[in-house]
Amino acid sequence: MMKVNEIAKKAEVTPEVVRYYLRIGLLKSDDKDANGYRRFSEHSLRRLNFIRRAKQLGFKLSELAEILRMAARRKTPCPMVRDIVKRRIEDNRVDLESLRALQRRMERALAQWHRMRNGVPDGHTVCRLIESAEIHA
Repeated sequence: MMKVNEIAKKAEVTPEVVRYYLRIGLLKSDDKDANGYRRFSEHSLRRLNFIRRAKQLGFKLSELAEILRMAARRKTPCPMVRDIVKRRIEDNRVDLESLRALQRRMERALAQWHRMRNGVPDGHTVCRLIESAEIHA
């Protein structure tokens, strides 16, 4: 049996993460010792590692809660997991394209600004750089 600090170290998370997962119900302690310290088994460590791996794949804690509930009812969460990842991949594609467009706008603006002098706000302008930027997708 492990205490909070021990299970956190083995799972490569902070003790605060373990406590937070306890608070929201993603993780449960297996026991308490005589001093009231929570104790965790290897099963809890496997669950914590599962949560950490799923977070690294982009799953939200609310999605993990549902996946764990399904598994506890002995229902396969795999179709739901595939659907979530498929949606997330498409969302990432859209986000990446938006980021690429932002990067291009920023690079064009910076190149344009390189030729400009600094301006002082005069009541009609705030920042000549931003106001002069040619914004195209």
